Amino acid sequence: MSKFYVTCGSLELVVTAESARQAAMRLLDEAMAEQIWIYDDAGLSDTDRHDHLVLEALLHLASEITVSERGLGRYDAGCFGVPELLEEWHCLMTAVNRLFVAAGLAPRPVLAVPQPQKPAPRFPR
Repeated sequence: MSKFYVTCGSLELVVTAESARQAAMRLLDEAMAEQIWIYDDAGLSDTDRHDHLVLEALLHLASEITVSERGLGRYDAGCFGVPELLEEWHCLMTAVNRLFVAAGLAPRPVLAVPQPQKPAPRFPR
């Protein structure tokens, strides 16, 4: 396995992978990990899920993922389009979800977003 330096906008990742494409997919997987809950929501259609991912990508990712074996910010880095990788990631997550259902496994629990803790009120002594 080779070491790759992967960048997408302000996101950077150093990873070992079989290929530059797999390294780019790893960065996308890291960036979209918080959106995995949409595959456990039975009320969402496949189109809803896809649209949600596209909106999240537009808000948080650049249009390309650059991958280099020489370092970050290299002019000779290879580029992968986020829309194409996002489509592939969506198909993979859909297939994994179908495997969970076919195997009769319970859906993964959706984690609640932690709310900030309010400080305890101070009373004079």
